[in-house]
Amino acid sequence: MSDAPDDDRPAQRLLREPRPGALPRQGSLRWSVTWAFEGVVFVLRTQRNMQVHVAAGLLVLVLALVLDVSRFELLALVIVVSLVLVAEMFNTALEAAIDAVITSYHPLVKIAKDVAAGAVLIAALAAVATAYLILYGRLSEPGRDLLRGVRQAPTHVVIIVIVATIIAVVALKAYSGAGTALRGGFPSGHAAVAFAAWMAITLIVLPLTHGALVSTLAFLVALLVAQSRVEAGFHSSAEVVAGALLGSGITILLFQIWG
Repeated sequence: MSDAPDDDRPAQRLLREPRPGALPRQGSLRWSVTWAFEGVVFVLRTQRNMQVHVAAGLLVLVLALVLDVSRFELLALVIVVSLVLVAEMFNTALEAAIDAVITSYHPLVKIAKDVAAGAVLIAALAAVATAYLILYGRLSEPGRDLLRGVRQAPTHVVIIVIVATIIAVVALKAYSGAGTALRGGFPSGHAAVAFAAWMAITLIVLPLTHGALVSTLAFLVALLVAQSRVEAGFHSSAEVVAGALLGSGITILLFQIWG
């Protein structure tokens, strides 16, 4: 295992000095939750492996909800997916702590990092095995709601929604003269596309079993995307909110017209 973090940039470059007067009080629940949320956003923004794990975990959970697995099967999937994410976060935390105090190669440092990576691998293999045992039979059965839903889903409307959202974002950025097509400016393009996707997923899956839960998962992903743009300093909160409203509004409008 390489001693370098998953991201090409050193982790130290991503750290920011706290704002004056913004230091938390000891024992403050609000600040504890805030720092914990920032830790999740940091790992998602900087670690490619974590991004892959989150995408795979969400896919598995969405499939489980749509396929209407039992509560115990869903609980097993939630546990193994959570174990993978927690293991990856501990791996990242261990690497950051070691890199903060060790600047030269040491065989024990390599062992520590390799063992932590091995823990992530074992958790991931266990999650894959659990998902296979629970979902394979249902996916192979003909006539499931998932397959019918995919065939009946208005994919052309979703494509039109994404394209229209991107065009609207680029047009507004060109009009405001701030930022570029892919970075900065008003409104946030990432937030607009993320919330457009969330609204499209919501409108498609709500009639299905556990559709509300699927919509909630998609909303949380869109929220993390928006939060990461603010945390990275690419957009202000107002730009992110504007993007979210723009994407959601375009999706609702186009689904009303063509959906």
